[in-house]
Amino acid sequence: MTPEEILGPLMFVGALLLIFSGFPVAFALGGTAMIFAFIGVEMGILDWHLLLAMPDRTFGVMSNYVLLAVPFFIFMGTMLEKSRLAEDLLTTIGALFGPVRGGLALAVVFVGALLAAATGVVGASVVAMGMISLPVMMQYGYGKELSAGVITASGTLGQIIPPSVVLVVLADQLGVSVGDLFVGALVPGIVLALLYAAYAGGVALFRPHLAPALPPEARSGHAKGLARRVLTAMLPPLVLILLVLGSIFAGVATPTEAGALGSLGAIGLAAANRRLSLAALRETMNETTKLTSMVMFLLIGSTAFALVFRGLNGDLWIHGLLTGLPGGVVGLLIVANLTIFVLGFFIDFFEIAFIVIPLIAPAAMALGIDLVWFGVMIGMNLQMSFLTPPFGFALFYLRGVAPPGITTAQIYRGAVPFIAIQALGLILIILFPGLVTWPF
Repeated sequence: MTPEEILGPLMFVGALLLIFSGFPVAFALGGTAMIFAFIGVEMGILDWHLLLAMPDRTFGVMSNYVLLAVPFFIFMGTMLEKSRLAEDLLTTIGALFGPVRGGLALAVVFVGALLAAATGVVGASVVAMGMISLPVMMQYGYGKELSAGVITASGTLGQIIPPSVVLVVLADQLGVSVGDLFVGALVPGIVLALLYAAYAGGVALFRPHLAPALPPEARSGHAKGLARRVLTAMLPPLVLILLVLGSIFAGVATPTEAGALGSLGAIGLAAANRRLSLAALRETMNETTKLTSMVMFLLIGSTAFALVFRGLNGDLWIHGLLTGLPGGVVGLLIVANLTIFVLGFFIDFFEIAFIVIPLIAPAAMALGIDLVWFGVMIGMNLQMSFLTPPFGFALFYLRGVAPPGITTAQIYRGAVPFIAIQALGLILIILFPGLVTWPF
């Protein structure tokens, strides 16, 4: 390879080395871009005028109307968690399913799916279920690994069940409609929740000592006023879900507008339940600002990286590498999924989306792959990054709120069967693309 041809691959490797060294990803990408821009200019391959495009691209990022949905969905989910509405939902559904063997595990899956559709924020779901459900499951004799696994896995459903923040980011990176990606991800998300429930039911059937029913004295205590509690705890979140997703699916509102409606609805629900305090509002706004700022810094850093990488013809190198793989489409799918899965052990899903997707999307388009289906498949794979040790964020969220009797090793072991279930869900999407493309 000539010096001009080797700079692109070297830049890619250099960025990965900086990221894996623990350097913040946004600054690793931006710093790598500046270093290799200087090298390219000194070698006569680049001109400094290339970087004049960076302010325009940054302005394009900050004025991106689609990405405005990100803070709205984060705000909506965090408000439901901080106002303890998610807690009400969890305790009520737990009481409803408790008399059934394995009922508490099934309740966690059911509530995880509802919280995913109501919030789209993984952290809020895992923390809420970890604080409320895990002590109860341990109290009534549930296996520690099963309890930890079902809570972390159900909490990650917010990655694939709309309205998902990661789906918004993927839609922006792939250049497809957020609404189409939401519609396409709905059935796979429900199928994955059903697979989780089937696993929990199977454990209850074949190893009943790990998932017992609530004892009679606990059932009678939980049953008091249960019908009225189910109505008041479930109906408002369901109405919010229907308003947000229904307006998107019906084409009445864009995801950004629906997110704004959902944020207002979450505030209204908190106020109606007399949970709208200044402290809850301040905490919600702080969390939203932190996460949104992280996303924006990542996006600006990845934009700088992509600009210089393309200037060094690195995009042509990646395109040729991916489109020339043995097996064509099959080869690309294998390499893309393995790459995303392995990176998920070490870095966050946002970072994967901003680094990997811009590199593989052009190759997928060139090979004629449906980008909506491709986006849902990647979303399912990215969901595993929340569960894969050692750096799965859902595992960290649960570790932070787990009672003393739960060890980190038990949390890791509990996640393993659900990683396998997610891999099965990914395979189902690949083998049966109609699960995603049926509405189109």
